[in-house]
Amino acid sequence: MRSFRVAVSALLLIGGCTSLGLLIGMKVADPPGMQMKMFADAFLETLDEKQAALVAKDYDSAERVDWHFIPMPTRKGLVLKEMNTAQRTAALRLLRSALSEAGYGKASKIMLLEGVLRQLEGPGSESRRDSQKYYVTIFGTPSETELWGLSFEGHHLSLNFSCRDGKLVDSSPQFFATNPAKIMSDVEGPLGKGTRVLSEEEDLGFELVNRLDEAQKKVAIIDEKALKEVRFAGEPQPQVGEPEGIAFDKLSPKQAELLKRLVGVYVDAVPEKTAQTRRELIETNGWQHVYFAWAGALEPGIGHYYRIRGKDFLIEFVNTQADASGNPANHIHCVWRDLTGDFDLPIK
Repeated sequence: MRSFRVAVSALLLIGGCTSLGLLIGMKVADPPGMQMKMFADAFLETLDEKQAALVAKDYDSAERVDWHFIPMPTRKGLVLKEMNTAQRTAALRLLRSALSEAGYGKASKIMLLEGVLRQLEGPGSESRRDSQKYYVTIFGTPSETELWGLSFEGHHLSLNFSCRDGKLVDSSPQFFATNPAKIMSDVEGPLGKGTRVLSEEEDLGFELVNRLDEAQKKVAIIDEKALKEVRFAGEPQPQVGEPEGIAFDKLSPKQAELLKRLVGVYVDAVPEKTAQTRRELIETNGWQHVYFAWAGALEPGIGHYYRIRGKDFLIEFVNTQADASGNPANHIHCVWRDLTGDFDLPIK
């Protein structure tokens, strides 16, 4: 219930919404792709001609695969801050239909962290740190039979969705990030001191690597120093080589269960039916083909990194940068990639 309340708080703050209907008014029995079409149509109906021209792009536009999470003066699509209350509500309702409650809660709080950064960085940061500086783009015409896609993107968020034949068939790249990873000081707003939006992603990683015995660590730890960034950032497809680290079938039952829980945190950011498809693909390809690799420190506050590689997916997590107040390794980037083809595109 707490995650639900925080998500509602985020909508009240960002969208000016005065009703919970946008969260609980969906036909929950409908597949995610059908829900997305319904809310995409509703969103598009709120727009004037100029706004619609910014939102609506051809499905084959190069902008569909042009993604990133760094601060930018502007991006593709229509920004929330240039929408009225009804339009923002409709835009966020569309995003909610494409994510699970957990995924939407993270996205909401990541947007709210821009307000925290504005406080920590002080005067002059207003244009860069804005909880309404997130952009919505729809590629193609929302349809039950044709291809279409959705992008919701801004600083520390890049969420990309592809629909085909009325189904949500791809939901990657799925990128979440937080600065600060843990709020270390008192700040105004709904996110208080101690908030850790991506706590599970970090804590389960530490728990797993520290449960490995020394022989296992020699295989799993691929570098004493953490990578500075997730790989393939902004690239339409990751170009991976051979998997590194320790294989799933070299883990004890308890370690293997931890790895499954960690993968599940990323899997479960999307609606249950889509998450189930992700889980079934991992099972079909076999957990024995999943590898866990670590680099960097084995304790918080010092740079650390991990990746999880299966036949059909890649997860990367990095926490090496200082936060806005200078606290070391308090700035997380993490991503889920589809190795069968991000953006519902075939691997070249």
